[in-house]
Amino acid sequence: MSDVEPLEEGDGERTVRGVLHQPRLPRGDGIVLAHGAGANRDSPVLRAVATAFAARGVAALRIDLPFRQARGKGPPSPAWAARDREGLRHALAVLARRCSGRLMLGGHSYGGRQASMLLADTPALARALLLLAYPLHPPGRPERRRTEHLITLRTPTVFVHGTRDPFGLLDEMEEARGLMPGPTRLVTVRDAGHDLGARTATAFAASAVDELLALLG
Repeated sequence: MSDVEPLEEGDGERTVRGVLHQPRLPRGDGIVLAHGAGANRDSPVLRAVATAFAARGVAALRIDLPFRQARGKGPPSPAWAARDREGLRHALAVLARRCSGRLMLGGHSYGGRQASMLLADTPALARALLLLAYPLHPPGRPERRRTEHLITLRTPTVFVHGTRDPFGLLDEMEEARGLMPGPTRLVTVRDAGHDLGARTATAFAASAVDELLALLG
């Protein structure tokens, strides 16, 4: 069980807007969750995962990335990527004022990619990383793999990936994991695409939370 409340803090480009799932029996840990390029903080994937974290005593803050705060619909331009990573940094700082324990970071698709790039550059910001349907490459373009920063990512990482995701086949995801110097795990979601099937089934969310917490120890 959890209490869900809107959260807005900061001003200008430092504004953090989101929804906080506060567990009834908190363990002190918290996670920031970011949405994909075509979604917002209310996406089914983020709702399912935030609910699962709160059920395990972890506060979960699902946020609107800066590009979504500036534009209600549509994907971000490449020019927004650095600002979106700064948005994640600010959100972690906001959550840290509410959680005395470990901080984690995660995201769906684009949000996960920006989270992984942030932690590859500044690993001290979070203790673990959750990548929901990581966009390993554009559909139909496996030669354009987004792995440059993964070779320096030491943060314990859990990937959650559908078996029918066109942004990366499972064997390609395994190859990407093999490049990473930090500990990783892969949760597969059978017959799911890039949305992880979150509109109809949410069992993957509990599995993802269990794996991430087990990886942290």
